[in-house]
This record gives sequence, structure tokens and C-alpha cells, in this order.
Amino acid sequence: MIRRLLIRDLALMNRAELDLGPGFTVVTGETGAGKSVLLGALSLLAGNRAPKTIVRKGAEECVVEVEMELASPERMDVLLAELDLPVCEEGLLLLKRSVHATKAGRIAINGSVATLQQLQRVGEAWIDFHGPGEPQKLMRSDTQLEMLDLHAGLGATLKIYRQHWQEYLQLKQQIEQASQGEKLSEDEAAFLRTQLDKMAKLDLTEEAMVKLERDHARISQAQALAQWIAQLETGLGAEGWGELAPKLLRAADETAKIDPEAEGLRDRLQAMAAEAEDILADYARLARSLSQDEAAVEELEEKMNLWLDLRRKYGPGLVQVRAKKQAWEQRLESQGDVEVRVEKLKLAVAKLEKDLHQQAAKIHLQREKAADKLAGAARKMLGSLGFKKADLKIEVTAANLGPLGADAVRFLFCANAGQDLLPLDQIASSGEAARVMLALKTVLAAVDATPVLVFDEVDANVGGEIGAQVGRELAALGKDHQVFCVTHLPQVAALGHAHFVVSKTQDDRSTTVEINEVHSQRAQRELELARMLGDRTSKVARAHAKELLDGSSQ
Repeated sequence: MIRRLLIRDLALMNRAELDLGPGFTVVTGETGAGKSVLLGALSLLAGNRAPKTIVRKGAEECVVEVEMELASPERMDVLLAELDLPVCEEGLLLLKRSVHATKAGRIAINGSVATLQQLQRVGEAWIDFHGPGEPQKLMRSDTQLEMLDLHAGLGATLKIYRQHWQEYLQLKQQIEQASQGEKLSEDEAAFLRTQLDKMAKLDLTEEAMVKLERDHARISQAQALAQWIAQLETGLGAEGWGELAPKLLRAADETAKIDPEAEGLRDRLQAMAAEAEDILADYARLARSLSQDEAAVEELEEKMNLWLDLRRKYGPGLVQVRAKKQAWEQRLESQGDVEVRVEKLKLAVAKLEKDLHQQAAKIHLQREKAADKLAGAARKMLGSLGFKKADLKIEVTAANLGPLGADAVRFLFCANAGQDLLPLDQIASSGEAARVMLALKTVLAAVDATPVLVFDEVDANVGGEIGAQVGRELAALGKDHQVFCVTHLPQVAALGHAHFVVSKTQDDRSTTVEINEVHSQRAQRELELARMLGDRTSKVARAHAKELLDGSSQ
């Protein structure tokens, strides 16, 4: 419930700070006194759009604040967390909104800056308006479905259904992603296989590629290499070092015999001679390797050309080429996995869809039963509210599978005998719509989670005993909700647990609206009821007002 409401510089109101309590609160005043200012303040806090003209003339901005105590803040906290806003501390919801005359306004929810859209989402959870010019949630099919489900007690069942529905949507999304995001076309798959076949002809290791490049370079320069090796073989063979070495070794040996210090030099010369022989043998072996057959040379040339082509396309080096090869292998391998995965997902979707249809069918039956009961209870309540020949029917028809089942719900109403039942949004009178809502809200009082209800013109076109009955139903509704009602009927006003009077004062330069509570001032309240009865100075009116108040306390 709202504990405190602050209004500053809104329309004709300078400042008002109201301490509010539970139950049924009535707002009265002369026609044109400005009773709508209070409703306007609540409307602003509910997230409704407002023109800058609502700022009081001469002020820079208007400000409205509310401090609300929630008996069960869990539902609100879930919504606040979803909106990334601070949750309620100690069950208190704090809302503040300002509208500036020239600049952008400001919104705060539990002390955190918020957007208008966030305020609207929060507003839908804590307040319902019923009256002319206000949002008529009752007219919306989603609200009608929600009210029916409340009466049917489907909260736990729908929670399980919605969980399965979310799983269903997630599986369908996974199928779409797997099918579109990962699947290769036949041409793409064929291209990748062709490239991998080419790569398979090479041993893509560092050692093998070094050898390939070295062998190719050798074969490419085979003639020049053979000439140089021939010169080396001549120089190191019998015509060169091979003929000179024995003479040099003999001279070194004789020198060492004469001078022992020359022994080391002789040993080094002997080692050099042995190394020269080995070098000669290696050159000979290298020369023999140059004489490969034509097929081997062609194969080497083909491999080198392939390697150069891969480096040019996917290189520049071995690391990049191998990475590309690995990625393509995984991509092709995943193709089989994707198809298998998609098939499994489709089977899971089909099974879950079947389960959802079964759950939706059970929900449909429960809704049909609840629709008859709710409509019957509402018709009975409407009769006590002045609709003697009114009819109300709740139509539940099959629809596509969705997040709340597979039903479409419409509330149909006619106010008088002989008229066709029409959807509620085609009811011409806002007063009629408000009384229909009052009837439904009364029936649903125990299960409706909206804490604050606002009725404007709910008593339009009624009076006498019917007006008193409207007041009694509003007062009864106040047991489960905090109810505000702007009324012109003294029978309704007398039943309020709290009573505020709006008055307007004017002089030559300005007009001001004030709002004052009178429920704690018996004499002032009697005067207001006498005014509503026709004449506050009349003894008869005063006596009637006293009688109304005495009757309301019984």
C-alpha cells in the first residue's frame, strides 16, 4: 500500500504531502475543484506520459514521490531484478518522477535512475486505473486471460508450462543456428575435400618440407652442381690432394723425428689428410644422388609446385598451411555432427511440442470451467451494482500454441436485456466499464496481486441504494487492496476508511488547489457529506450526513 504521497507544483497544486493507510480511500470535492490532480500524480508514477503543461505556472518543474509498503515484495523484486533495478529494502518501493517545464524530466526507482519504460513496467505491477482517460487494462486480452487464470488458480501450472515453452523456443533456436550458421553447401564441402586431397600428397612436417625444398634446389641446379663437384673431386682426388698428400705426410714425419716439437703439426696434417678422404667420399656420394631417374624428378617437381601453391594461397609458412588444413578437417568432420545434432534436436522439439499441446489441452479445460464460474459470480455482482439485466460471458477459444497455452480469451458484456454481447472494449460508457471491473475485482479480490486500485466515475449514472452498494463493494475490496475512489455520491464517500477533500481557492492573480484529510475530523467530514447531499447549511442534510457516517461504522 502507499504510505506517503508527495505532490509539488502539479497543475494548480502547490504542495501536498499525504499520509495514507490501507483500505478504501475516497476523494471528494466540488465539480472542477481539481480532484483529478491526485489521480494525475498517481498516473505519473505509473509511467503514463505527461505534457510539460502539467507543471504549475511559475514553477520550473513538478515532482511526485511515493513510498509504498509491499506485504509480499517477492513478485516486485523479481521484476526489478529483470529490469536491472535495485530491489525493495524492507519491503519498501520508492518512486520519484519530475516533469520539467523546459528540460527532460527525471525518474528514480528505489533511488536508481530509471527510464519511462521501466517505470511503466513497474506501474503495471502495483496499480490499476479504472475510469475515463485512464489505461483500461481490462480491455486488453492479456489482462482478461490473466484474470481468468487467477480465478482458475493456474499459477503453478502455468509456471511449469512456461518453463517448458522456454525450453521449446531454445531448442528451435538451436536448430536454426545449427542449420544456418554451420552447415556447408555441397559446393563448399567439395572444395574443402579437394584442397585437403592436395595437402594429403605432402608430408606437412617441418623436416619433410626442409628436405623437399633442399632436394628441389639440388635438382634444379643439377648441371652446375655436377660441374663444381667434378672440380672438387679432381682437386681432392689422384690429380690433386691425393697425389700431394703422401709426399707432405712423409716430410712431416721426417721433421718430427728431428724436432719433437713438430710432432703435433704432423698429427694435425695426418688428420687433415683423413678428413680430405672423407670429404672426397661425400662429394662422390652427392654426385651419385644427382643422377635420379626422370619419374623421380617429375614427382619432386610436382610436390614442390604444390607446396609453393599452398604457401601462396594459405601461407606464408608451414604453420599457417597446417592450421588451415586442421580447420578444414574439423569443419568437414562437424558437418556430420551437425546433421546428427539437428536430427536429435528436431526429435526433442517434436516431443516437447507434443507435451506442450497436452499441457495446453488440460489448461484449456480448467479455463473453460473457471470461465463459467467467474462469469456467473461477476453477473451476480453486477446485479447488485445496478445492472439488473446485464449479461457477461467469458469466451475461451482455441488459438496457436504460445507462452500461456493455446487459448484466446474474450470478455463479452451487454448492459441491458435484448442487446448483443460485445467485447468489453466496445462498451461506450467508462462508468459501465469501471463497474464491470469493480465486479470482477471483487470476485478476484483474494487472488489479485495488484496492491493499489483506482476508480474514477465508478458511481456514474447510479444513485440511491445502488450507489450505496457500489460503496459497500469498494469498501469490501479495500480489505485485500488499497482502493482509491473519486466520487460524487455521499453514500460512497461515507463508507471510505479514509476521506480527502479537494478544494480550489482563487483570487485576482492565482488559483490554488489543496487537498486535506477529513476522516479524523468528524465535524468536517459531516459538512462535506452535507455539501454532497445538497446543502451543508441544511439541518436535514447534516442529519443525513451523520446518519450515513454512523451507518458506515456499523
